[in-house]
Amino acid sequence: MNRARRLEPVRRLAEEKERHLAQNLATFERRVAEAEAKLSELTYYKQDYEKRFSSRAAQGIGATELRDYQAFLARLGEAIRQQTAIVERARMDRDLQLARWRDAAQRTKAVEHVIERWRVEERRAHERREQRETDERAQRRVQSS
Repeated sequence: MNRARRLEPVRRLAEEKERHLAQNLATFERRVAEAEAKLSELTYYKQDYEKRFSSRAAQGIGATELRDYQAFLARLGEAIRQQTAIVERARMDRDLQLARWRDAAQRTKAVEHVIERWRVEERRAHERREQRETDERAQRRVQSS
């Protein structure tokens, strides 16, 4: 068995690992998108609630209602801070997964490069052997004539 063929199982394993990491990366990308969408919804909801509060306050509201609005806005603000932290963590996890996938892709490419280089070397060696055999046959014909 030639060297290039012996390395094929290594190439298949590297490709399998790269494919697995690519699937994981897609999962992490979805998590980032979902977290960002939720943050966007919370931010929009808070802005909308603030507008309604301003409109309601302009008409005049009681102290209890004011306190309730402020408490709810504070809870929304806290939810936004927590969701922002979730988004940041999801992005960091995604970036880490991206780095892992890139490393695996680079390893796969390196193994493929080695296999291709060995195939070229083996092909050249085979061509040299054939050429040598052809030359030897031709020389024997010349010597026997």
